[in-house]
Amino acid sequence: MKAWRVHELGEPREVLRFEEVADPEPDTGQLLVRVLAAPANFPDVLLCRGEYQIKPPLPFTPGVELCGEVVAIGAGVTRFDVGDRVIGTPNLPGGAFAELAVVEEANAFPAPAALDDTEASALSIGYQTGWFALHRRTSLLPGETLLVHAAAGGVGSCAVQLGKAAGATVIGVVGGAEKAEYCRALGADLVIDRHAEDFLPVVKEFTGGRGVDVVYDPVGGDAYAKSTKCIAFEGRILVIGFAGGTIPQPALNHALIKNYSIIGLHWGLYKHHDPQAIQDCHDELTRLAANRAIKPLISERLALTEVADGLGRLGDGSTVGRIVFQP
Repeated sequence: MKAWRVHELGEPREVLRFEEVADPEPDTGQLLVRVLAAPANFPDVLLCRGEYQIKPPLPFTPGVELCGEVVAIGAGVTRFDVGDRVIGTPNLPGGAFAELAVVEEANAFPAPAALDDTEASALSIGYQTGWFALHRRTSLLPGETLLVHAAAGGVGSCAVQLGKAAGATVIGVVGGAEKAEYCRALGADLVIDRHAEDFLPVVKEFTGGRGVDVVYDPVGGDAYAKSTKCIAFEGRILVIGFAGGTIPQPALNHALIKNYSIIGLHWGLYKHHDPQAIQDCHDELTRLAANRAIKPLISERLALTEVADGLGRLGDGSTVGRIVFQP
């Protein structure tokens, strides 16, 4: 099969090679899937750079989620059969940017019938992260105000849709006019282009000085620091990641004085501590997709041969919305 592989760490355009490799085979409890679609995620960029918390041995194939058709099953598999369409997270070092991939049965779920291959491929990590953040780590209530940073990005765009589905008023912060249009298409009630204006006074004016109830922050750095200045009484700041490159140092006395919470989320830990919660989340996301309350908004559908350039643009911050590769 053909697969993208990283032999040395660095920027995606420089280190990714499209190669002929041996077809993988499923072991006990595993599925072999023909990849139908695989989205670009920022962790894929970090994997290429060697900056992700998981560091697979070289050479490896990136691609942390997919939609695929089961072509073979290993011993002990009971939930899926050959021909089933599934979504899930493949086993690194054999990621999704290939024609075939292996997925643990426990990490695979039925692809929602309401979504096509590209849409379904983007339902795992971003939407699961958003759902756990907004409904497990905190409880976003109807009528509350949600502020989403990087709202046109992979995880941010999911949070916008999930916030609207929960009945919240959603404010999206993005970088650039094109990303602002994408965020409006997602359904955000207010979109702020941080390249054109400071989000802090705009948020304060929009909320009548009260501030926002929940902040969804996959950026860190200055985005986090300013969020603490527009968080409402009993507000919650959800720490999702640090795409901005700077890890904040929270002033806990400020959290005490303003009476807000700082809440971390590491979605991957649920696989070990509460795998049933991931299944329950998938069931809810499938229901929301069937009711048209959520739908991944795919901005680019690219060929598998374009992975290096697509990940490069994602790493540069020049992409808008979700990019999905299709073999």
